[in-house]
Amino acid sequence: MRDSNLPGTELLKTVLEPLLEDFQYWFARSRDFLESEQISFMSEQEQSDLLLRVKHAQNELNTAKMLFTATDEQVGIDMATIMPWHQLVAECWNVSMRFHQAREV
Repeated sequence: MRDSNLPGTELLKTVLEPLLEDFQYWFARSRDFLESEQISFMSEQEQSDLLLRVKHAQNELNTAKMLFTATDEQVGIDMATIMPWHQLVAECWNVSMRFHQAREV
């Protein structure tokens, strides 16, 4: 008889693992950007706050990845956790796009 948990496990690995890797990539890029650039349209405090939120999200992500790995990829992540990460990445993309557009002018 086939293991009924296998499809769900494979789905988690197929979907969640690359998603976590994407978040890891974009948070690292955002952090590098915020640490290395002076963003003229943001106050120092706003830039510092955004950087702090990225660092916090990276810590949450690292914890989620450790749990995912420690449970042999048997555990998912609640959308209530993922959605703020998605919104933060989108916010960082917007800041980066605006920064690069301002440099082109």
